[in-house]
Amino acid sequence: MSEFSLSEINEKISARSGFVDDLKKGLGQVIVGQVELVNKIIISLLANGHVLLEGVPGLAKTLTVKTIAHLIDTKFQRIQFTPDMLPADLLGTLIYNQKSSAFETRKGPIFSNIILADEINRAPSKVQSALLEAMQERQITIGEESFILDKPFLVLATQNPIEQEGTYPLPEAQVDRFMLKLKVDYPSKEEERIIMRKSAKTGSAESVNPVVTPDAILNAQSLLNEIYVDEKVEEYVLNLVFATRDPEGAGLADLTGLIEYGASPRATINLILAAKARAFIQHRGYITPEDVRYIAMDVLRHRIILNFEAEAEEITPEDLIRRLLETVVIP
Repeated sequence: MSEFSLSEINEKISARSGFVDDLKKGLGQVIVGQVELVNKIIISLLANGHVLLEGVPGLAKTLTVKTIAHLIDTKFQRIQFTPDMLPADLLGTLIYNQKSSAFETRKGPIFSNIILADEINRAPSKVQSALLEAMQERQITIGEESFILDKPFLVLATQNPIEQEGTYPLPEAQVDRFMLKLKVDYPSKEEERIIMRKSAKTGSAESVNPVVTPDAILNAQSLLNEIYVDEKVEEYVLNLVFATRDPEGAGLADLTGLIEYGASPRATINLILAAKARAFIQHRGYITPEDVRYIAMDVLRHRIILNFEAEAEEITPEDLIRRLLETVVIP
């Protein structure tokens, strides 16, 4: 690619990505701290990928997602998943109308733009499958009729890291549908002091006004296709992913025999897409190895399945990914 055309792309992205700063500013009015969480949710929104959030209750996951929905002026729906839930509770169903002697479609809560699927692992596998099919196909079938879901469509699912009764673990093939798996941590003491002063009062929570339209988000998603990816960065992404399948070939012989399954090709695609979105929020028209490294942990951590030997040695996927990032040569 010529230097001239790259500078054109840079100018174009810089001019069209200004709304990201407005989004962050709007979120900052409501959310204290959680900068990484906010950045990565915006990345997933721009890259048109879904997110699995893991963290104990009370870390502002719902508030963050709800605030983003308000800021981009889209419909938000929080769905509490429970053990007695049925697919129809999520998707909708056919209702018989006695007056017209015909069946009518009653749409479920999935017909929204931003979905917070709370405690997804509390619902039976049929419900999980129904949600994940909607995520993948971006359409719903009720009876014999199919409905295309509105765009943008983003699912953020939460699961509690604490082992509890009444949970149904998500199968690996379903977890792979999520672009990112984010771990939400506790705030720092100073951040919590601000939260305490801001929120320890009665009355309604602070509201925000929309700062961007859904069309601007859809245009940004299309613009990601124009972001330049150098062959050396492509090679770096491939080397990272292939190292999860063949650690010995990547110079990590001590990790051989610990991985049951490495990352799928979906990981390669999502690494590039998420890196492009990260470049976009930094107003750049090209991605760097640092963009890939910034998002690699969140793209890969749920796609690497370790065996019993690794679990016995208390090695986690995060440990392995850190080793990969230290070992695989950066271009």
